[in-house]
Amino acid sequence: MKKLALSLATFAAVLLPIGAITLPTAAQAQSVGVFINTPPPPPRYERVPPPRRGYVWAPGHYEARGHRHVWVPGGYMRARPGYAYRAPEWRDRGGRWEYSRGRWDRDGDGVPNRYDRRPDNPYRR
Repeated sequence: MKKLALSLATFAAVLLPIGAITLPTAAQAQSVGVFINTPPPPPRYERVPPPRRGYVWAPGHYEARGHRHVWVPGGYMRARPGYAYRAPEWRDRGGRWEYSRGRWDRDGDGVPNRYDRRPDNPYRR
């Protein structure tokens, strides 16, 4: 038992000061992305119901669950005044497919507000 305690103490004394054990921080947790090696199937046809006042239609899309794509049907979301809704999308990143969740964007330029240098600039196409 003394040998185990001595080994653990030596391990902690040698490795902890040089940062061998790191804990995840909030900044690391925000940079997590979803990548999958197979492209999503073509989108399914959805009949979009008539518009509803105060709501925005969020189209159906595929999400990665495990190592496969699962269809998530579309639906209405309560509108957020002053924001534009960006639907979820898949992007090809050199043979790996990255999933970007749906999000609300203040100026409608497609750049999430936390990364936008000008988050309130008027967007024009």
